[in-house]
Amino acid sequence: MLLAFAFIFNTFLIFAAILIHYEALLRLDRLLPRISHIHSRYRVLIGITVIFMTHVVEIWLFALGYFVTLQFPGMGQLVGVSAGHGVFLDYVYFSFITFTTVGYGDFAAQGYIRYLTGVEGLVGLLLVAWSASFLFLEMQKYWTDSRRSDTH
Repeated sequence: MLLAFAFIFNTFLIFAAILIHYEALLRLDRLLPRISHIHSRYRVLIGITVIFMTHVVEIWLFALGYFVTLQFPGMGQLVGVSAGHGVFLDYVYFSFITFTTVGYGDFAAQGYIRYLTGVEGLVGLLLVAWSASFLFLEMQKYWTDSRRSDTH
């Protein structure tokens, strides 16, 4: 039963994170051309800022996922330096290092919660790559426009 819960809940978190990311990039793609009165350099900075904040929201979503999952006995635990205190920011920190695949090693997941850490690492890698490709395309558009307008 716990494994089924972990699978269903992890699937929900995956789809929620991907949907958040998709919507953010879609809205950003529609916004950036409409703010043509802003210099192209700053439009790129706006894009980076929005994408950064989107990643932060997704990381907090997974942190909430850790918190909810660990409320069920038998789902596992986080062990480490300050883990076990139930401080929500521990979950946020763990989510940051998992999403970005940094994995310092000061926290470790045990039990069914390990599946969520694996999934978050994979989703984080996918979403960061998606963001990088989006930003590359935007920079290619706006920096090329910027060079053209600077020479005229």
